[in-house]
Amino acid sequence: MEENDLFNEISLLATEQNNPRTRNIDIASTEEILRMINEEDKTVPFAVEKEIPNIASAVEIIVEAFRKGGRLFYVGAGTSGRLGIVDAAECPPTFGTPPEMVQGIIAGGVDAVFRAQEGAEDDIERGRQIIDEFGIRSPDVVVGIAASGRTPFVKSAVNEAKRRGIKTIFIATSPVDKVRELGVEADEYICPVVGPEVIAGSTRMKSGTAQKLVLNMLTTASMVKLGKTYGNVMVDLQLTNNKLRERAKKIVMDICGVDYATAQKTLSEADGKVKVALVMLLAKVDKNTAIRLLEESQGFVKIAIHKAKERRDETNS
Repeated sequence: MEENDLFNEISLLATEQNNPRTRNIDIASTEEILRMINEEDKTVPFAVEKEIPNIASAVEIIVEAFRKGGRLFYVGAGTSGRLGIVDAAECPPTFGTPPEMVQGIIAGGVDAVFRAQEGAEDDIERGRQIIDEFGIRSPDVVVGIAASGRTPFVKSAVNEAKRRGIKTIFIATSPVDKVRELGVEADEYICPVVGPEVIAGSTRMKSGTAQKLVLNMLTTASMVKLGKTYGNVMVDLQLTNNKLRERAKKIVMDICGVDYATAQKTLSEADGKVKVALVMLLAKVDKNTAIRLLEESQGFVKIAIHKAKERRDETNS
């Protein structure tokens, strides 16, 4: 691409425009600066709301992949890459997923998480290479994250995945038509248009917030559909520290109506598996039966309990 063409492409990006509402931020008082930022931030959830149908389609793609043993890969650069890594890193302790199930890839590698590696986002060839390097293949899913929609590293990774028949999702805060014009090829596009940033081009602000909200929705909704919650309570957490061990006991106590000692004893018998402990107590079965019921119910606690009740009724009838 010629230098002038690149200049024109970047200059026309929605994420690079000047925000008329914050033009005098440099001479505003501290409180006025904060109010400007806050007013702009308030618009972000409404932009994300408009994309819920597309987010729902993306969740269905991800859930189908997980059920087939596939993995979810976030690919981004700069702020977008770091947000993907954060979301991926939080899945194992929150939902009890293996670390490889959701992974984050950032342009520039691990060093870029802590210190900006700005040139890395332009590496088209490296974007293609990560598909092989990480062994990405169907039924895996690749989610590209790029506020502008043009980031070469991200775009090349997504397009290479798509070319190989791997399901792809693209998250940007530019209009979807513009993202397509930039050459992004994806199975699903999620494009909350948040408008110009408080500080022109600073996409760690509204764009970053929108991306974080979308990533939260993608993994949380997917995990709910995989049976990782009981109602709105996380019940597939890994007991990797004291806080999580005590949280697990409280979950068992609250849901099953038992005391601390009973919750502790049942969790111990269940090898620390909250879902198994819940089925043991609520369905009044032993550990092995609880495990079998959960397997038959694809991990859903309520369905496992219902199955146990049905079988008990059949036996008593």
